[in-house]
Amino acid sequence: MTLQAVVDQLTGHRTLRSAPREELAWIAAHGSLRHMEAGEILTPKGVPVTGMFIVLSGRIGLFIDRGAGPHKVLEWVGGDVTGLLPYSRLSSPPGNTVIQEPTVILQLDRDCMHDLVLECHEVTTLLVHAMLDRARVFTSSGLHDEKMVSLGKLSAGLAHELNNPVAAIERSASLLDDRLGEAQLASRALGAAGLTEAQLKELDAFRFACLAAPVDGIRSPIDQAAHEEAIADWLAGHGADPALADVLAETGITLETLDGLARAVNGPALEIAVRYAGSGCLVHRLASEIQEAAMRISGLVTAIKGFTHMDQAPVAEAVDVRQGLSHTIAVLQSKARAKAAAVAVNAAPDLPRVYGFAGELNQVWANLIDNALDAVPDGGRVDVTAAREGHLVAVRIVDNGSGIPDGIRDRIFDPFFTTKPVGLGTGLGLDIVRRLVLHNQGDIAVVSEPGRTEFRVMLPAAGVEPGTPA
Repeated sequence: MTLQAVVDQLTGHRTLRSAPREELAWIAAHGSLRHMEAGEILTPKGVPVTGMFIVLSGRIGLFIDRGAGPHKVLEWVGGDVTGLLPYSRLSSPPGNTVIQEPTVILQLDRDCMHDLVLECHEVTTLLVHAMLDRARVFTSSGLHDEKMVSLGKLSAGLAHELNNPVAAIERSASLLDDRLGEAQLASRALGAAGLTEAQLKELDAFRFACLAAPVDGIRSPIDQAAHEEAIADWLAGHGADPALADVLAETGITLETLDGLARAVNGPALEIAVRYAGSGCLVHRLASEIQEAAMRISGLVTAIKGFTHMDQAPVAEAVDVRQGLSHTIAVLQSKARAKAAAVAVNAAPDLPRVYGFAGELNQVWANLIDNALDAVPDGGRVDVTAAREGHLVAVRIVDNGSGIPDGIRDRIFDPFFTTKPVGLGTGLGLDIVRRLVLHNQGDIAVVSEPGRTEFRVMLPAAGVEPGTPA
């Protein structure tokens, strides 16, 4: 292709066509044409970019591996410009830039960039705008991918949290039908027993004690087994079925209560009375278990809605930091339990609200607390505190992990930097945290030493203009 033909093609280039022809001629004279085939790598990951690439035809993609295999995050076609741009700090790409179909590019080497800025003012202006657009697309792509990673963690944790109450509902509901039948038979037998008014009154007192919470609180397994054995012995000694001890031992029934019933009701009627009270107590217990499990599910749904703010428009508002931290802890509770880690939240009672985006701040808390849980050993501890400091609200997440080595402490907020094994970290979490904190007019800092790492987020209190002296 002749120089004139290259200039003619640049005059129709979507990005550069509005530039003066003499500037396009300068680019054509200093550039070199490259014909590349599908599958070739234009710029490998981690290798310095050799120059600016003006795409005349074809298709190029940037592929980044964020733990689940290469994923295309950006694409350029004929009419686009990629590679090194004026005033860009790009040194090497975060992934492989791969030719996806036969492509023709005009390459302007890195050594020519300084002269390009001096000789081609209009082209430089166009390329700076293209660089800003690329940065916006790349940032939104990174934020979207990190949100998907966070959603995956959230879904896994939520599934684990929901599994226990759902299993409890299924188990209790399957037992309830059988126990209702037993309770019905016990009621019929009680009606046929012909108890006196005084005996029925004593039975009602016994049944009330049966339904009451255990008076001794939560017993140890050994104490519970001993209590159940004592009740079984009592039942056997009074001609009643010892199998009822399993139910009665879970209630507030004591041997003294049983003795009281036996003084009022004796003979065959005693077993009928005990069976009636025991079956009714078991039905009540199963219904209570279903209710408690349903309330747990309802509480989790409330926490998830509060965490994501899925039912609210993404607008700035006065945000309750204490509530956001509580919802975040509820979402991450299963992960803390898996490591037997203690997570303590201490928010000052007079903590003011902050003005910002609730969903974004909750993502900040989730990333920082999740990282802290990754850092602590089994049985470790994470302390979250929130307090007012002048016109600011300070949130501190402190863990007792091994700390951040000095050599990487200054790089932890860099995009794609991660110390986690492949597949367990995108390297975007802390970069996104930093961006979200800045978007909420805040600041984030980290202090770390062996055995203690503290991330501190400072946010302006609602009603205070940013920059107001403390």
